[in-house]
Amino acid sequence: MPRKQIVTVGSAKPNPNLSAAVRFGNLVFVSGQTGRHPKTGEVGKDIREQTRNTLERIKEVLTAAGTSMDQVLSAMVHLTRRDDLAAYNEEYAKYFPTDKPARTTVTVASLNAPELVIEITVIAGIPD
Repeated sequence: MPRKQIVTVGSAKPNPNLSAAVRFGNLVFVSGQTGRHPKTGEVGKDIREQTRNTLERIKEVLTAAGTSMDQVLSAMVHLTRRDDLAAYNEEYAKYFPTDKPARTTVTVASLNAPELVIEITVIAGIPD
């Protein structure tokens, strides 16, 4: 039976309330990532920049877990503004040009910080 393994990313100080990701067998469950730049922590200025930041953060977590964006099976996306959907879809498509993962996108009233407009959680596989 596989055991749960916590995935850590680089030397970043971990959030005491969650793990960046959890690996179980050949699956990786990535915690919700937001529009902060993966290196500086600065919030992106608009939905396009925040979407790129979010997906770059996910890419870093997946790399630390031993997998990649092309192994993403499912994505759950929270947007705070319905009007951002088209721009978000354009940026998202750059990271998943073919073989798109299953995806759910919902609009929510707010995220943890009012300046954040997107949060994405993914599940990915780890190839044998």
